[in-house]
Amino acid sequence: MKKFLMTAVLGMFALAGFSQVKWDARVGMNFSNMTKDSEAKALPGFNLGVGMDYGFSENWSLQSGLMISSKGWKYKEEGEKMTFRPIYLDIPILAAYKFNISDNTKFVINAGPYLAFGLGGKAKYGDVDYKLFKSDEGDWKRFDLGIQYGIGLELSEHYLINLTGQNGFICPWDVDEGDKPKNMTFSIGVGYRF
Repeated sequence: MKKFLMTAVLGMFALAGFSQVKWDARVGMNFSNMTKDSEAKALPGFNLGVGMDYGFSENWSLQSGLMISSKGWKYKEEGEKMTFRPIYLDIPILAAYKFNISDNTKFVINAGPYLAFGLGGKAKYGDVDYKLFKSDEGDWKRFDLGIQYGIGLELSEHYLINLTGQNGFICPWDVDEGDKPKNMTFSIGVGYRF
């Protein structure tokens, strides 16, 4: 998996030599929860990072990036409050379709897979805290894979507004039986394209 991450990062930098590549900086707010867990409640978080847009034509492009994303959820069990706040490095690989809705505004629809690498975070059970993704403090899986989809606006070639959703395919920890909950995130973000 480390080889894949390095290949993805190097591939993005290799594309930088082409004139069709545009880079942007992004920041946004997440609302995350778990699927298949009716007791879980959403938690707000953040996302920030850099994005890349490689244009194949006037309408089609490949979008990717490196985003640090705070996810999480909370719930109560037997009167005890539990909070989970994992932080991931997200690498989306999206096909995007763009079309003009005015002279200086494009509407964007994108979708594709994402890979996430757990960087850290905390879980809290009542008064007890522990760190996520540490082998001696739990059974959390460091990798996540899922689908990402979104819509957005590109204003005057430089300003970006995005609404994004993610649905994970992998349960973040080992579950022996029953439903296996997965990460689910919706975010709103803004960006500046250089």
